[in-house]
Amino acid sequence: MNSFGRNIRVSIFGESHGAGIGVIIDGVPAGVELNEADFDADIARRASGALGTTPRKEADRPEVLSGLLNGHTTGTPLTIIFRNGNTRSGDYSQFMDLPRPGHADRVAAVKWNGFNDPRGGGHFSGRITLPVVAAGVVAKKILGDISIKAELTEIGGETNRENWKDLLNRTIAEGDSLGGIIECRTNGLPVGLGGPFFDSMESLLSHAMFSIPGIRGVEFGDGFAASRMKGSEHNDPYVDGRPAKNGAGGINGGLTNGEELVFRIAVKPTASIARAQSTWNFKNGSMDTLEVKGRHDVCFALRTPVIVEAMTALVLADQLVK
Repeated sequence: MNSFGRNIRVSIFGESHGAGIGVIIDGVPAGVELNEADFDADIARRASGALGTTPRKEADRPEVLSGLLNGHTTGTPLTIIFRNGNTRSGDYSQFMDLPRPGHADRVAAVKWNGFNDPRGGGHFSGRITLPVVAAGVVAKKILGDISIKAELTEIGGETNRENWKDLLNRTIAEGDSLGGIIECRTNGLPVGLGGPFFDSMESLLSHAMFSIPGIRGVEFGDGFAASRMKGSEHNDPYVDGRPAKNGAGGINGGLTNGEELVFRIAVKPTASIARAQSTWNFKNGSMDTLEVKGRHDVCFALRTPVIVEAMTALVLADQLVK
């Protein structure tokens, strides 16, 4: 479905080229200070326009429809919408018969018998992460002094930031796309958030991260490197009551251990690329050549760190609000 959380329930709605997109946040405590200017910084971090991002630009002004009065939340569902304006729906008409490789075009059409909205990717579009970022702003307010910081550490296998501009320019010239890796670090958490098995902190965060379009992997602490270690290397003895090296990334047994929460996510290359591709034409019943039109990110990972922060904040706020 389109909802997530228990104590704080977040529901997203809308399509990329529809009238608007938005989020309903139920369970926000009454009295949280909030105004529309609070959303500006995080929305700007997700915005397009920089090298490697889509040239599509929207006003992205949040409209709070309910749950807010005189600069404070009221305790009732908080509803925030964003109007869509800069759309070119004609760029997507070909994808019903000639779906983009690596995209949701085909599976969405099959699941909903062709009644889905394919324009701009519809409900599968990365644009739907905008209301998630807005919800994250509210969650960060609830978390108070708990700090969450996500940053892009790698693009297309390149870790040296000084080389990113040239790499992006070469990829743009090739009509191709790039993925990346984002690391998220959270400080100030108490011991004991999460639970064993299905509600482990890793399970909850992974659920949220894989909800972001295009995520291909999540690892905590030492991550996959732990599989190549011995127990004596991966174990984390307590020194003065704290784990010595935090190889578990701040989680033991599914519960936060009070140390810095550290995880990384892998973002795939954008599926929509200008480079010609050979793929199946479902109308003609034969192979065909697809050249994707429209405005797309060459590297969506550039705009993803703030989305990762938002998802992290929502998971943690859901755990802390009872």
